[in-house]
Amino acid sequence: MRRTERTGPGERTRAAVRTAHRGAARTGRAARTGRTAPAAAVLALTALTAALASCTASGGPAARDDGAPPGDERRRPFTLLAAGDIVPHPSIVRQAAEDAGGDGYDFSRILAGVKPVVASADVALCHMETPYGGEDGPFTGSPTFRSPPQLAEALRTTGYDSCSTASDHSLDDGFAGVRRTLDALDEAGVRHAGTARDPREAARPARLRAGGAEIAHLSYTYGTDGIPLPDGRPWAVNLLDPDRVIADARAARRDGADVVVVSLHWGTEWQQAPDGLQKELARRLTAARTEGRGDIDLLIGTHNHVAQPYEKVNGTWVVYGLGSQMAGFVPAEKRGGNEGSMARFTFAPEPGGGGWTVSRAEYLAVHSDTGPPFRVVPATEEDFPEVRERVRQAVLSRGAAGDGLTEGR
Repeated sequence: MRRTERTGPGERTRAAVRTAHRGAARTGRAARTGRTAPAAAVLALTALTAALASCTASGGPAARDDGAPPGDERRRPFTLLAAGDIVPHPSIVRQAAEDAGGDGYDFSRILAGVKPVVASADVALCHMETPYGGEDGPFTGSPTFRSPPQLAEALRTTGYDSCSTASDHSLDDGFAGVRRTLDALDEAGVRHAGTARDPREAARPARLRAGGAEIAHLSYTYGTDGIPLPDGRPWAVNLLDPDRVIADARAARRDGADVVVVSLHWGTEWQQAPDGLQKELARRLTAARTEGRGDIDLLIGTHNHVAQPYEKVNGTWVVYGLGSQMAGFVPAEKRGGNEGSMARFTFAPEPGGGGWTVSRAEYLAVHSDTGPPFRVVPATEEDFPEVRERVRQAVLSRGAAGDGLTEGR
C-alpha cells in the first residue's frame, strides 16, 4: 500500500522545517568558529521563516495528512508496522562511521535492506532503546549507552514515523540524554512517545494519521535499570503502571484517537516465552473497555532482544516481544539477540462509521547480519533460512496461526 501521506503538504512542510533548521544550525556553528557566511545566514533564516509560515497555513508540523482534501473523511484500510529494539552497539557505530566515509555517521545503509518493507507501510513504528549523545560524541555501549544522534535521520529515511523511547536505558545519559534524543528525532521529523522534556509533552501521545483514522502511540517501560528519575522531573520517563496506561489510552480516545497502540518495554531478557507478569498485564490491559469497546487496539512489546510470541488476548493482538531490529551481540549464547520480527497489522474501518478492527495480521523475520559489513536484512528462505525458522517458531508458539497470523512478504 502506497504511503500517500509522505508526499502530502504536511510532509513537505516538515521537510522544509528540517532543512531550514539544519541550515540555521550549520550557520550557527560557522559563526561560533569564525567562519560565518552572511549570505548563508540570510538564506537559512529566510528558509526557516518560510517553513514556519507554511506550518501556520497547514496547521503546523503536528498536522498529519493522508493525501485527502481538507474535510474529506474517507475511511480506508491502512497498514501499521512495528519493529524491535534498536541497540547501536559500538561495532555498529563503527560501521556507520565507515559508511559515512569519515564524515559523521551514516546508518541509512545499515537499514537499507529493510527500507522497502518499512517505507511501504502507512504507519511505521520503531523502538529507539538508547539515548543520543552530542553530535561528535563520545559514544558508548553497554551497560550505559550514548548513541550518535545521526541515527534519527536514518530512521526517517528508512520510513519510520514514530519511535517508542521508554526503555531501561532511557536515563543512561541523564535528562540531558532524554532531551538530546527527542531534539534529534524532532529535527528528523520522527514522532516519539515514552520520554519527555516537560510535563505537557509527557501527557501527550504521539499522534499520526492514516486511512482517515487518528492513531495514538503510547510507550512505557518497566524501569530504568536502577537509575532514579531526574530530580523534579518525574515525568521524564513513562513507567509501566497498568492503571496509568489505561487512563492514558482513555484520554487519547477522548482526544479523538480512533486507534490506540501501546508500546511496552517489559518481560525477561533472553527468554522466548512471555513471563507471568507479561501475561497478567496483557490480560488486564486488553480487558479494559469503555462502552463496550476496548481501550487499547494493539500491544507491542520490546526489551527481550529475542523474538517472542504473538497472541490474541481478549480479542486484541499482543506482540509479547519483537526481538531486535538492530543489534550486534557477539557471544554465542546471545546471537539470538540479533534476530527479531516485524509486526504488520492491517486496520479496516468497521461498517456504519464504527471503530477500526485488525483485518489482517502478519509477521516478517529480520536479522542483524554482523557481516562485515554489518547490515539489517530480512530473514527469508533464500537468505538466513535458519533465522527465519527460529523466528517463525517463536512467533507462532502460542497458537497465533489459529487466530490468523501469517508470514508477510
